[in-house]
This record gives sequence, structure tokens and C-alpha cells, in this order.
Amino acid sequence: MRDFTYRRADSIDEAIAGVAAGATPIAGGTELLNWMRLGADQSGAVIDIGDVDALRGISLRGGVVRIGSLATLNEIEGDATVREHAPVLAKACLESASAQIRNSATLGGNLLQKTRCPYFRVEAGNETRLPWACNKRQVGSGCSAATGLNDHASIFGTTDACRCNHPSDPAAALATLDATVHVTGPDGERDIPASEFHLSQAEARDLLSSGQADGLKGAWAIGKAGAEAVLLNRMRGDEIITGYSFSVDAASANSVYLKVRERKSFEYAKVSAAVCLEARDGRIQALRVAMGSIAQRPWRLRAAEAKLAGAVLTSDALTPVLDEEFASARPASSQEYKVRLARNAARRAILLAGGKSHA
Repeated sequence: MRDFTYRRADSIDEAIAGVAAGATPIAGGTELLNWMRLGADQSGAVIDIGDVDALRGISLRGGVVRIGSLATLNEIEGDATVREHAPVLAKACLESASAQIRNSATLGGNLLQKTRCPYFRVEAGNETRLPWACNKRQVGSGCSAATGLNDHASIFGTTDACRCNHPSDPAAALATLDATVHVTGPDGERDIPASEFHLSQAEARDLLSSGQADGLKGAWAIGKAGAEAVLLNRMRGDEIITGYSFSVDAASANSVYLKVRERKSFEYAKVSAAVCLEARDGRIQALRVAMGSIAQRPWRLRAAEAKLAGAVLTSDALTPVLDEEFASARPASSQEYKVRLARNAARRAILLAGGKSHA
């Protein structure tokens, strides 16, 4: 771990000023410090935002749930409002990690966590000692996962520069809730749809090629081969996440989160499915599906959502639509199974939501 400076912020303005000056924000500390020890994060300055009370709290007003970015995963999972109006988010937070980690880990930090690709996670004292090619660690070096260990890699939205996925459980839940991510910087507050907050590698490449990446985190790599590997979301380099919000409806109240992993533990998902469903008389009235761990962002099944509106809620009706949705997947050499796994998880989650529907 390299030396770094540390300071504490007491307000949102102080936090923004610190980040704008180049510091990396830290709150729960369950993510950043590990990456700094591995050499995967080279931050020279850290600003602690954990005491900024304005970033805390969970409330329901006017049919809108608001959650501060410093709300911990345990606070969200145990909140009565979230459990009643968005059980998909409560379950996603519960499934994310052990109780000890959930007590410290914040929702903001969880959404900004880095990939679990083994080539990115390799320990190294500095960027010149990496034993594997990884564009996220050393832009321009290549992507070892393209032909190597890629069991956990993305099957949608990838490029040759990077195949990693995003491991956040709550990110998929927020996407299916049609939530909004609120970010604030020196120029004020911006609202970003949760389903569009993260960028797939292909989306990052398109932003870079169209000249729209200026100011975003990772924009320092503009012009370098493999630059899309480090452009992860739509935040600017001088912004912080201040909170999240989503409107409650019948579908959000009848929502489920299904996580598929190698063993029953707090392992990262092979695939996950977050579903909000409103059904009436055995037919789908409203459906939102977001898949996790199959792309570098939550992957909404929007075509399937539209085609299944009004459909009978049966496996036979779901199967051909989901088959068509996943036909465009781009699995790597050892990932054909993951396409089937994700498709089956989506179908199972929709049927689970249908089984608990009271409509």
C-alpha cells in the first residue's frame, strides 16, 4: 500500500471540495482499503465522509422512498419501509455480504465497488509488476480474461478490451425499481437513472469515440488503447453520490431477488435476477427485470418486459421470450452455461414473483 493523506469531511460541501481536489471518498471502508492494499487503487489522498449526517436516512414521502448514500446494507435490509415497498432491495442487501460487513458497508460504496475479475485482483506493489494483462490496472496491456479464466465474466456489453462484470447485488435491485441515483458536485446535483448509472464496456467505448467522456471518472485514459476498461459509470470526477430515490407501486411491493452462486454463502453471484411484477387474473400487468453479474452494469430485459405485457404468467409463455432476449449474449470460451443459467434465473424469478402476487 502506498502512502496517502487522510482528512475527514463534516458536510457535503467539504466532501465535494475534497473529491474535486483529487481525494477518494471513503465511508464504510470495506472496499477501498482492500484495493489499496492490493495496489489496485493508487489513491494518494482519502477523504472520510462517514460523519456527514446529511447523507444518511431512509424515508417515505409522497409515494417516494429516499435513501441516503451512507445508509448501510443492514440498515436498508432491516428497514420496515423498504421491506414493505421494495422487498427486492431488502433481499439484495441481505444477500450481499456477512452481517459484519453489512454493518459497515454503505449503499454508495457497494454501487462503486470494483470488479471481482481474478486478473484485476492479483496483488501487485505497483502497476509495473502485474503478472497478467489487465486494461483496468494498466491501460493498453490487454485483457487476459478474453482467453483465460473467464467464468465470472460478462456475457453482454463487452469489448475486446475488458470482459469483467459488476458484482453489486443492490445495483440490480435499484435498476428494477426504476430508481434514481443522485450525485452532487461543484456544479450542483444531477439525477442519473440507476439502470444507466454504470456503463458496459461497449457503452464506454461509444462515449469515448463520440467525445462525450470528458470530465467523467476514468476520462484520464482518453486516447489510450483499452480506455473503455476504466470508464465505469456516468459520474464526473468531482462528484459524490448523495442518495437514491424510487417511486413505490404495486410491482415494487411484489418484488423478488434471486441470487445464483456456487455455494450457499456470501459468495458473489454467478448470475442474479431482480424482478418487480404486478399480475392480475394470472396475467402480467407490469414487469421489470434487471439481471446482475452478466454485464458491467445491471442488465434490464426491456424487450422481454414489453413483449410479456398482458401475457399469461406461465413458464411456457416466458420461455420463448427469454430465449429471444438471451440470444444476443456474447459468452466467452467457458461461459455457454452462463447464458442458460441467466435465462433460467430470469424465468424462475418472474414465476416466484407471480407466486407471491396478491393481485
